[in-house]
Amino acid sequence: MSIKLFVLILWVLSSSHVFGVENSPNQTLGNPNAPKGGTFMLNLGNEPTTLNPLSSTDLTSTQVQEYIVETLLRRNLDTYAWEASLATEWSISDSGLVYEFTLREGATWHDGKPVTVEDVKFSFEAIMHPDNKYKTAHSKAYYENIEKVEIIGKNRVRFTAKSLYFRNFDSVAGLAILPRHAYENPTKEQERILNRTIIGSGPYKLDLFNRGRNIVLLANKDWWGHKDPVNAGYYNFDRIVMRFVRDGTVALQRLTRGDLDFNALSPEEYEQKAVGPRWGKDVFKVKVKNQQPKGYTFIGWNLQNPLFASRNVRLALYHLINRQEMIDKFLFGHSAPAAGPLYSQSIYADPNVKPVPYDPQKARELLAADGWKAGSDGILAKNLNGQQRKLSFTIIVPNEVFVKYLTVFRENASQQGVDVNIRLIEWNSFVNLLNERNFEAVTLAWSGGAVDWDPKQIWHSDSATNQGSNFTNYKNPTVDKLIDESRSLMDQEERVKKLREVYRIIAEDAPYAFLFNTEHTFYSHTKRMMRKQDTLKFSVGTNYWWIAPPK
Repeated sequence: MSIKLFVLILWVLSSSHVFGVENSPNQTLGNPNAPKGGTFMLNLGNEPTTLNPLSSTDLTSTQVQEYIVETLLRRNLDTYAWEASLATEWSISDSGLVYEFTLREGATWHDGKPVTVEDVKFSFEAIMHPDNKYKTAHSKAYYENIEKVEIIGKNRVRFTAKSLYFRNFDSVAGLAILPRHAYENPTKEQERILNRTIIGSGPYKLDLFNRGRNIVLLANKDWWGHKDPVNAGYYNFDRIVMRFVRDGTVALQRLTRGDLDFNALSPEEYEQKAVGPRWGKDVFKVKVKNQQPKGYTFIGWNLQNPLFASRNVRLALYHLINRQEMIDKFLFGHSAPAAGPLYSQSIYADPNVKPVPYDPQKARELLAADGWKAGSDGILAKNLNGQQRKLSFTIIVPNEVFVKYLTVFRENASQQGVDVNIRLIEWNSFVNLLNERNFEAVTLAWSGGAVDWDPKQIWHSDSATNQGSNFTNYKNPTVDKLIDESRSLMDQEERVKKLREVYRIIAEDAPYAFLFNTEHTFYSHTKRMMRKQDTLKFSVGTNYWWIAPPK
């Protein structure tokens, strides 16, 4: 599930022509002398719902795919500029509507077949299939402005846009390229297989997918990148083991005994659990600050449910969430209350929008104004659509760590006559409930997404259909109009003005209770993990790490 201090140096306004060439001005971010080999063991937390790059929506699936599937171009993690990947040359027309790419010669799929321009064409057309044949509704928002893709030579393709959209080029440059022969028109049985396997052209191949345990990747010895000097020090491991350890305490135990080399940390784990005689000697914890977009956590209300149709109710529930208590108690001051649908450091986040405060008195006033009255059991009730309904609902949550936050909310809400229930659900079942819109309220987090914000995937009414990412069914015609208008603005300052208004309106509508923003990233690693620096500008950069040679 996916979501710029615009450093992208390739995009120029429509009066210019831009041409990119492989390795110019690329410089390696890794250590050219880093030794190759060894096994890198990291924790994904959740098990991916599917490995199929077309239909997957969760972050863990993406984390696996990034090792296996390549895009036409890739981001430099220190400059955010586009660099060569499966394409070696690229251009943008003077009109800003036509983008041409020259495909790399000699790149092959993991099954040995060559990567072709037909694969590029298929990868785009599969996403845009009119009947959602490949379950790609979540991705269409980013490609709907691309009119067509054409093969214009043996290794050249052309994308033509219908109209200007500030992320047109980003969308096609970042298009994940898949083998047509493996993913086109699968039978039901083949589709089930594609959920458990993955074929790409990247530096690693899928070796094993052990349900409930781990994913094992092996280095692709035939990867084209091994011949390119810019990749020196990049992808140094022979083998990568990705474990599914959801319990943070268990993950830290496995790190200290050598079953993991890398594990993301929560602020609580960083401050209280990553301690002991081995910490600072055999295992290490790190706090970094970089320019990578930060995500936010939230409680989302299913707006198709009559309980949450009233803004007064949603805002009252918001006022019953004591976020500062949660931050002090569980996050050790490393976060701040979120104000709206984007991390607070973004230039698109309106600084005039302030977090909704914890205010039980205000909550009581809003609910009373909306006609809610306490019943004999103390729970607020009201006639909704001819039926007496209690203000009682269940929040589904996929991660046990977050149950304690919801428990604080439940206790505060119960004192005001609101009955909050918490239901912990296994990840795959959780995603199915979201896709089916079969929930009352949900706790989740969005990852940071791109530096330049396009809210359409989550907040446009178009994204509420076909299992799109707008699973709360938020619909506001003014927001739709502003989002549509902003997408054609190539001037960032103008886009910021319009999208700050989108940010403000969504915050006022309160379709989510936006919970926390953080400035830092926390992680832990074993002493055998070597790196040039703790973080790159736009990522921690574990793909440039290596294993210390034995002494």
